[in-house]
Formats: sequence, C-alpha cells, structure tokens
Amino acid sequence: MSEEFGSDFITVTDDDGNSFELEHLDTLELDGETYMAFLPADMDENSEDYGIVLLKTVEENGEEMFVTIDDPEELERVHNRFMEVWFEDEEETAD
Repeated sequence: MSEEFGSDFITVTDDDGNSFELEHLDTLELDGETYMAFLPADMDENSEDYGIVLLKTVEENGEEMFVTIDDPEELERVHNRFMEVWFEDEEETAD
C-alpha cells in the first residue's frame, strides 16, 4: 500500500511492469469470491468521464493478489452488484 496517499490507496503493477495508484471504493463478496472496486488515483475530480476498475482477489502462495476479471459475464454480474449496492445506499440516505 502506498503511504503517500493514505490507507485507501494501493499501487498495482500491470503485466507490462507499469505501476499506478488506485483508490479503493468498496469490497463485496459474490458467489464465494471477493471483488474490489477502485478509481484511478490520478483521475480528474471534475471529469464526468471516469472508469471504475473492478478486480478479483485471489490467494497465491499465501499472498492476496488482485487479478482482472476476464470473463465478460462475470464482469457484468460483479458490476451490476456493485451498482445495486451503491444505489441502494444512496436511496436509503435520500429517505
């Protein structure tokens, strides 16, 4: 974890060796798997065009690792569940 940004930020390295910072938004369990949602740390706060990064956690050699969700159906299912959770919370605070 990057101490520069605080505890809600992580540094990840892609397959090409490029490192970048992600801000952790939320975690959920779905179908026995753990998924995490992130935003790019360097995203322009005024931009309406942003991409949520969804990663699956897996354990490899006793260490937790993040992997991309390559199956389009799994990705859609995870994305939809995050949206349900987030908008559910939003609706509760509006009442």
